[in-house]
Amino acid sequence: MNEKKVGNYRWRICALLFFATTVNYLDRQVLSLLKPHLEEIFGWSNSDYANIASVFQFTYAISMLFAGRIIDKLGTKKGYAWAIIIWSIGAIIHAFAIPIGQGVSTVLGFMGIGVASVSIVGFMVSRAVLGFGEAGNFPAAIKATAEYFPKKERSFATGFFNGGTNIGAVLAPLSVPFIAAKWGWEAAFFFIGAIGFIWLIFWYKYYDKAEDQKRLSAEELAYIRSDDEVDSSGNVIEDTAKVSWFKLLTYRQTWAFAVGKFMTDGVWWFFLFWLPAYLKDQYGMMDTQIMLPLAVLYSMTMFGSVGGGWFPMYFIKKGLEPYDGRMKAMLVIAIFPLVVLAAQPLGHISFWFPVLLIGVGASAHQAWSANLFTTVSDMFPKKAIGSVVGIGGMIGGLGGVFMTKLGGGLFDHYKALGHIETGYTIMFTICALAYLVAWVLMKTLVPKYKLITDL
Repeated sequence: MNEKKVGNYRWRICALLFFATTVNYLDRQVLSLLKPHLEEIFGWSNSDYANIASVFQFTYAISMLFAGRIIDKLGTKKGYAWAIIIWSIGAIIHAFAIPIGQGVSTVLGFMGIGVASVSIVGFMVSRAVLGFGEAGNFPAAIKATAEYFPKKERSFATGFFNGGTNIGAVLAPLSVPFIAAKWGWEAAFFFIGAIGFIWLIFWYKYYDKAEDQKRLSAEELAYIRSDDEVDSSGNVIEDTAKVSWFKLLTYRQTWAFAVGKFMTDGVWWFFLFWLPAYLKDQYGMMDTQIMLPLAVLYSMTMFGSVGGGWFPMYFIKKGLEPYDGRMKAMLVIAIFPLVVLAAQPLGHISFWFPVLLIGVGASAHQAWSANLFTTVSDMFPKKAIGSVVGIGGMIGGLGGVFMTKLGGGLFDHYKALGHIETGYTIMFTICALAYLVAWVLMKTLVPKYKLITDL
C-alpha cells in the first residue's frame, strides 16, 4: 500500500513516545550528575548515595510487576498521562528534598523512629515517587505502539521510541551541570522535571485510540488493522486472558530471561548512576567538566541500539531459529564488554581511555538488552509477553539494587584505605564479565529453542 496514500499520523504518535522516553531518562539521571556536588553539601558517604539510588531501583522494580495491568485498566491515554504526571512530580520534588525530609523526620519522631539524615530521607521519598511513575513508561509506550502500528512495523517503531533512552542519556550531562552551575542544584531538578508537563499538553491534544482519532485517515486506520484478526463485525480480536505469574515461573524460559536481566541490568544502572562520581573520585572532575565526556560516552550507545537489533538477522537468514540466532548474536555481543577490563590500567594515561572503553561496554549493553527482550517474544505467546517482561523487569531492577549497594560499600571501604580506585577496578571487572556469565546461565537453562504452547 502506498505510504503517501496511507498517511503517516502513526509516526507522530511514535514521536510523542520517543520524547516521553527521552524525558524519562533525563529525569532519572539528574541525581547522579549532581551527586559529586550534593555529597559535599550534605556530607553523604558513597553508601548514603547508594541507599538513595537503591530506593528508586527497588520501587521501579516492584512497580514494573503491576504497571502493565494498571495501564490496561486505565487505558493508554489516561494511563500514560498519570505515569508522566507522577514521575514529573517525583522529579520536581527533589528540589524540596530538605523540607520533605524534615516533615517525614518529624512524623517518624512522633512514632519513636529516629532517622540519621534529613537530606537522605527527603531524597529517598523523591526517588520512590519517581521510580513508581517511571515504571509506567515502557508498558504504556508498547501498548500505544500496538494500538497505532501494524504488527510488521511494531518492532521498528519500538526501536525508534526506545532511542529516546540514548538521547536522554546524552542530553542530561549536557544540560544538568550547566543549569546547576548557573541557578543552583534545586533548579536542575525543577526545570528538568517540568518538561514532562509540557509533553502532557501534546499528548492530550494528539492522542486518542486509533478508532476515535479524527486526524487519522480511513486508509491509515485500515493499514494499522491490516494484520489484526477481526470478527464478523470488524472488531479486533485480542486474547486478553490473564496468565498466572506462578504458572510462568514454572518455565525455564522465564528464568532464562530473568537471569539475563538480573546479571546485566545492574551494569547499565551502575554506569548510569556512578560514572559522574567516578570522574570526580579519580580525576577530580565536577559540574560542567563532566559534560563532554559523558555526552560522548552515551552517544556511543546509539551504535549498540541500532546494530543490536540488526545483528541476529545475519544468523537467522542462515537458517537458524530466531532464538538460536539471537543467542549466537548475544554471545558475540557479550565479548565486547571485556574491553572495560582495560579501563583502569589505561586510565593513568588519560580519562578518555576509560570513557571510551566504558562507552563500548555501554553500547554492547544496549545491543544485548534489545535482543534479551526479544527472546521473550521468540518463546512465549503474545498474551504472556507482558507478564514475563514484568517479572524479568522486577528481577533486573533487584539486580540494579544489588550493584548499587555493592558499589557504595566498596567505594567507602577503599576510600577509607586511601585507594578508592581499587573499588572501581572491582566493579568494572564485574561489569565486564557479567554478560558472558549471563549468556552461559541462559544457555544452560534453555539449550535449544522451544516455543511455549501450553498456556
